[in-house]
Amino acid sequence: MLIPNRNYSDLKDSYLFYNISKRIEAYLLKNPGKKLYRMGIGDVTLPLCEAVIKELHAAVEDQAEKKTFHGYMPECGAPFLRGAVAGYYRNRGIELSEDEVFVSSGASDELGDLQDLFDKSCSAMIPEPAYPAYVDANIMAGRRIIHLESGRFDNFLPSPTELLHKLKREGLPVPDLIYICSPNNPTGAVYDRAGLKEWVELANKYGSVILFDAAYEAFIEDDELPHSIFEIEGARTCAIEICSLSKTAGFTGTRLGYTIIPKTLERGGMNINDMWVRNRTTKTNGVSYIIQRGGAAVFTPEGQRQIKKNISLYKENARLLSETAEKLGLWHCGGKNAPYVWMECPNGMKSWDFFDLLLNEVQVIGTPGAGFGACGEGYFRFSAFASPEDTKEAAERLLKLR
Repeated sequence: MLIPNRNYSDLKDSYLFYNISKRIEAYLLKNPGKKLYRMGIGDVTLPLCEAVIKELHAAVEDQAEKKTFHGYMPECGAPFLRGAVAGYYRNRGIELSEDEVFVSSGASDELGDLQDLFDKSCSAMIPEPAYPAYVDANIMAGRRIIHLESGRFDNFLPSPTELLHKLKREGLPVPDLIYICSPNNPTGAVYDRAGLKEWVELANKYGSVILFDAAYEAFIEDDELPHSIFEIEGARTCAIEICSLSKTAGFTGTRLGYTIIPKTLERGGMNINDMWVRNRTTKTNGVSYIIQRGGAAVFTPEGQRQIKKNISLYKENARLLSETAEKLGLWHCGGKNAPYVWMECPNGMKSWDFFDLLLNEVQVIGTPGAGFGACGEGYFRFSAFASPEDTKEAAERLLKLR
């Protein structure tokens, strides 16, 4: 008899965005035609830049001619895109070989697929508040999850020392997998070099592997903050980096990302890079030629100039939201080096209560922190990906809460 994966029964309902949509639906039913200012969604609003569009069109034309037509692409990525990504890292002083770069259909997909590399007996440490997919993917894989709490006491940047204290209290071994997202979703907090160095040292000491989500690295403006974990000495023997072009270059609707797995990363006598090559050549037929051509344009000088212009617009939105939180006298983090502003709810309010207040009183929509785990209760996330006009109006409406 077929036995389903019963780990799915351990998943909690994905109530966060469903609940948000139902509350909005109920509000609009009572208030038809009312304008809402949506500061909660993590999707971009600006179109793909001109350099990318030009290459996408050229790639489509290639597919119309026999001599330039492309069928299946290399499963691990086209050499022209793998080389472009390696060059991007080289410009920041990080030497990668092209075969350490793997092209993917996006960071979210890759974060789930990478589970294949590790036995289900491996445990995973997930700092909270957390991107919900980290937790769900590990539940689906049947792993034991260690939730590492964070808060204002550590500026939502938990340390290995905190983890070791927790493990000692609970009588648990050091986890096999360590999730780090920096800049963080949802909090916008960013690790400095010293903070990441501590995690790298811990992982190398205990044989753990860090899964480093760098989806928002392009939003970092402080030169002292690392964009990549491979800026840290020792990371090549303990880390995998997952990156995305969704937020940095507007590829949310076209789906493209890349993953870095050093050839020096080994565990249990097996080479993780070789394992991933075997996985990709078995389980995928590669990302389409057209999309990869568009992605390669991101890493050209013109592409970089154009996406930075778009990012600067989102960062101005984030600055305005941070400034608004300050005027309201509310503790917050993020904003400067990230597209998210994470702020404390006023007057000790629960995050869903604050959501209802904003919706009904000023028609501004954000994301309740409770949706990112227990540590998110009492906090609220605003996204900078709306239009400048809507962000300015939302900020003015928020100030009416004073």
